[in-house]
Amino acid sequence: METEWQRLNRANWDERVGVHLGPRGYDLTSHRAGRGRLDAIVTGVLGPLAGLRVAHLQCHIGHDSIAIAQAGAVEVLGVDFSPAALDAARALAAECGASACRFALSDAQACAETLPAEAGRFDLAFASWGTITWLPDVRAWGRSMAHFLRPGGRLAFADAHPSALVFDGWEGSHPRWSYPYFARAPLPFDSTEDYADPEARLSHSRTIEFQHPLSDILGALLEAGFRLDRFEEHDALPWALFPGLPRGPDGFWRWPDKAWLPLSLSLRATRIG
Repeated sequence: METEWQRLNRANWDERVGVHLGPRGYDLTSHRAGRGRLDAIVTGVLGPLAGLRVAHLQCHIGHDSIAIAQAGAVEVLGVDFSPAALDAARALAAECGASACRFALSDAQACAETLPAEAGRFDLAFASWGTITWLPDVRAWGRSMAHFLRPGGRLAFADAHPSALVFDGWEGSHPRWSYPYFARAPLPFDSTEDYADPEARLSHSRTIEFQHPLSDILGALLEAGFRLDRFEEHDALPWALFPGLPRGPDGFWRWPDKAWLPLSLSLRATRIG
């Protein structure tokens, strides 16, 4: 049975599909030109992609899945819980000629149960930007990432840093402290805004998110049988997490004066279990 957090979040993300495909949504020009862009943090953590089979969890409309295929991956499986997003992903992949891409419906916490035939088939499992904050069980997510990988396969992950997610809004020259770092309870939100299109107004505005401390994220991967190979903290994000963050010429948003805290993280790990 679908839980409240799944029902609310799915409705919200189903609605975002049309916004993100719209004229003020995602810039898909490079994808349609056959060379989809990935940001510098993601490119760095992914590494070379030529010849790899890649499982991309929480793929949304498949824009990064397509970019990965266009960078040389021979197979890309995009996984998402939104049927509307997957319909859009399939259409976009066909439009871009990304025949290496295919897409499957699944909660990112339950891939072993919903996609058993995909077990151990992939060289790389990937997720980035706005992913685990939508999931209550980060350990189940870690098991899903491991599910897709052959022994020795790699995981690549980038997302907002948990220390940045304690803030919300802006007061004067600094963000407003709003959430305890260790608040593992569900966090309800009600916002009509969309991060990609500031003019959009969502009717399915209620969502539920979850805070995961860094120790929980790393612990989930260790429990799932991963060896941590690389971990980095960054002073930048590819979207405006707070209204007071200025955007630089490289397309990333940063603190306006000093790098007070990390805004994002990236890591690479190897499945040894």
